[in-house]
Amino acid sequence: MAGCLFCSLIAGEKDANVVYENDAVFCFEDINPQTPVHVLVVPKEHYRNLNELAEAKKLSLMADMYAGALEVARIKGIDGKGFRTVINNGKEGGQIIWHLHMHVLGGKQIGGGMAG
Repeated sequence: MAGCLFCSLIAGEKDANVVYENDAVFCFEDINPQTPVHVLVVPKEHYRNLNELAEAKKLSLMADMYAGALEVARIKGIDGKGFRTVINNGKEGGQIIWHLHMHVLGGKQIGGGMAG
């Protein structure tokens, strides 16, 4: 989509530190990491957020995103230690880039988890 930063990265128009890529997802280092490992998992198809993905009846893409997150965790060596996945959805959910994406965070103890 024109004007979308993540679409530009996927198209190779801008540089990204790519960690993993397949036909469905593009995974790259976050430029402002919050943890030692902070990788974004982005679907190659442009969807603004989870709501748009659901409206398009493409929720199976979430399985591709989680498979990408697991591969990123393996590559980064945090699969056995633990990691967090986060999707910020919508303005009040903290989303600032309007291309659906998942954060894979790890490499240190992360506090503030939910009980469960």
